[in-house]
Amino acid sequence: MASHFSGVLQLTDLDDFITPSQECVKPIKVEKKQGRSLAKIQIEDDGNYFQVNQDGRKQKLEKAKITLNDCLACSGCITSAESVLITQQSHEELFRVLRQNKSGGDQQVVVVVSVSPQSRASLAAHYGLSSSDAGRRLTSFLKSLGVHYVFDTSFSRNFSLLESQREFIQRFQRKEDDKKALPMLASACPGWICYAEKTHGEFILPYISTTRSPQQMMGSLVKNYFAEQQGVSAQRIYHVTVMPCYDKKLEASRPDFYLSEAETREVDCVITSGEVLKMLEEEGVSLSDVEAAPLDPMFSHVCGDEFLSHAGSGSGGYLHHTFIHAAKELFGEDVKELTYKTLKNKDFQEVTLERDGEVLLRFAATYGFRNIQNLVQKLKRGKSPYHFVEVMACPSGCLNGGGQLKPQQEQSNKELLQRVEELYQVEQSAAPQEEACVAQLYHTWLQSIGEARARQLLHTQYHAVEKATNGLVIKW
Repeated sequence: MASHFSGVLQLTDLDDFITPSQECVKPIKVEKKQGRSLAKIQIEDDGNYFQVNQDGRKQKLEKAKITLNDCLACSGCITSAESVLITQQSHEELFRVLRQNKSGGDQQVVVVVSVSPQSRASLAAHYGLSSSDAGRRLTSFLKSLGVHYVFDTSFSRNFSLLESQREFIQRFQRKEDDKKALPMLASACPGWICYAEKTHGEFILPYISTTRSPQQMMGSLVKNYFAEQQGVSAQRIYHVTVMPCYDKKLEASRPDFYLSEAETREVDCVITSGEVLKMLEEEGVSLSDVEAAPLDPMFSHVCGDEFLSHAGSGSGGYLHHTFIHAAKELFGEDVKELTYKTLKNKDFQEVTLERDGEVLLRFAATYGFRNIQNLVQKLKRGKSPYHFVEVMACPSGCLNGGGQLKPQQEQSNKELLQRVEELYQVEQSAAPQEEACVAQLYHTWLQSIGEARARQLLHTQYHAVEKATNGLVIKW
């Protein structure tokens, strides 16, 4: 089976077989003591395990259920994650919750779906719509199924961009005292984060920005702020995100994003753009034929009710916004346009700010496994010249994520990606610092809960995963 996960995850551990793997933290139990002796284990041709008791009777053994949390705690199984029992991360699970709601009873929940702009652009390209139009029609379709609220993660991305900007300024100002303050490495890509935690651990983690991704920022907003505004507990909200890549399922399953007091995840289920297409097909619906519906406001009666984009890359524009902010904040330079210089390949580009022949800022965008490997090796040799790097696991970034829709007949991957990029870029662009609603939320909500709590809701932490065995060495 071809993996839908990013190349970084596929290539990190080649010694990976879930049958289950010997390295899995939850293997099948094939021994059981009966008094002083061990029961015999018999494996049938169909792969099922049976315990043969002393009297000859056979008892079928239950296979271990492996969750994504288990995968994140282990270095051996991530590349076969499509074979793992991802029971809570699929469109079938969303359908199950919606059916449960319709049946009544005390198990009803408020269903919230947050849609990424990359997924909107992918669906728009497939159906020949604009990205905003695709978003409005998708809102209508989801509500026809029983979804209560539909939000756009461009709203939560404002928080991610603003926090990234602030974090970079703080790191730049302490770079003389903290040798691992720079370069700051972007943290929005979960494939890159998993690779960093499992492959380079304690060495690389201090460089990575602690700012949450837009998905997990939206998790904070929905399960904390929105739940409070609606007067419901976080546990009574079922939060689904629509994302361009399968790696986001791993991100939502991280223990760091589990609310222990409420006993719920901030994002309960992640479905990909391709899974949304499956939902439409299973319902016998074409998005082109659905009547458009307005997006729900996240804050007050108007804030967050528009489909937006952000300038810069299709992966969120972290380099773009951080560079412009840093140039102004640190050096008083107003940068209107960024000039990208391509190095080695189209997925490794850099931007510099110079004054009188001196380089003041040097930023880079590094996409794909090989470029990431080169970046890490330069860091280990102390040869990296960068202050900030936008790192993404997939070549061409999030618009080319493994969960995006595939080319139709007589359409190449390159043509489809170009069309998705065009649809993404023509959307109304917003500067996060100019969004009045975001500023108001910072003032009314985040300041009211205190600095420590606000940091907890907007930032995260990482964990080095010790390698259990020596995997195959990858050579290029």
